[in-house]
Amino acid sequence: MESFNHHSSFDVKINNLKVQFDDFVALNNINVNIKAGEFFTLLGPSGCGKTTLLRSIAGFNKISNGNILIGGKNISILQPWERNLGFVFQNYALWPTMTVFENISYGLKVRKLPKDKIISKVLDIMRLVKLEDYANAYPSSLSGGMQQRTALARALVIDPPILLLDEPLSNLDAKLRILLRNEIRQIQKRLSITALYVTHDQEEALDISDTIAVMNEGEIIQVGYPRQIYKDPNSSFVADFLGKANFIKGKALSKNEFKISDNITIKTNFKNDIDINKINYCFIRPEDVKICNKDNSIISATIIEISFLGNLHRYLVKIFDEQFITIETNESHKINESIYINFLPTIGFEKIEISNNNEINNENIL
Repeated sequence: MESFNHHSSFDVKINNLKVQFDDFVALNNINVNIKAGEFFTLLGPSGCGKTTLLRSIAGFNKISNGNILIGGKNISILQPWERNLGFVFQNYALWPTMTVFENISYGLKVRKLPKDKIISKVLDIMRLVKLEDYANAYPSSLSGGMQQRTALARALVIDPPILLLDEPLSNLDAKLRILLRNEIRQIQKRLSITALYVTHDQEEALDISDTIAVMNEGEIIQVGYPRQIYKDPNSSFVADFLGKANFIKGKALSKNEFKISDNITIKTNFKNDIDINKINYCFIRPEDVKICNKDNSIISATIIEISFLGNLHRYLVKIFDEQFITIETNESHKINESIYINFLPTIGFEKIEISNNNEINNENIL
């Protein structure tokens, strides 16, 4: 079994990866470069292939084509146990008849480490994940958060070159998810370990990732920094999947003008290449639609629905011809109130592809 230095970080390169089950292509032409020490998140709707990719790296799925390199070494030909990777499962996968200490130490015993070394390493990792008081507890007596800490410790104690996490927080309540994801990120930074994290939770991905790869239908659609992908999506699918999105139907007259009705042309600042008269939609985030006075507005609107979200309000407003957009602001307004709005679209799309995972209704597409 090839050993890796725990104190080193390893890069990951995935080249032309294809995974096929009978006639179904689960992953097609996946190419990814992950930097050493990076927290890299695979984000996408259910069934997009993100877990399949993670399991392929772990060796649980047989790849049909391509290769996977960790630290420049091809692991594609190795069995799962030969790869020495740390894997945190969604359902914890703890042995119910073993204590917390025994669960964490199992991988070290299999690797036949000396007993004193096992005890030392397990106690160290238990302190790191705040489990030092639960060594003799059984999984059934632990909360979901404590069980996942145990699973994380078990994955880390073997000194893996990379850490793989498959939606590890999906079974936890909202507050605990936020707490644990921050702890996972802090531990990852402290150990400087390369981490690959799978989630369908957009907020989670944006919060903790160095880099995000958005996936759909077995392919990677876009890779970038969280802010980059949110503010500069390369497709309507990415724009829609990473948060709320308004798609306004119209025609691009130039990179700086967009016609949304026979008598209304709005200013734009399209960053992407466009074909004049062929762009059918412009894209704007709800928080980028501003309520303003009449002199600074581009169009009037009527508030149809209000959702109170705690720190802000979400308004569904009608603008014209029974067409609607969503606005998010901390300003307080009333149903049926007339307002004036302004916005500056920066991205145009020729067609709209809406993700099934996002709660987007027809009011977001004009």
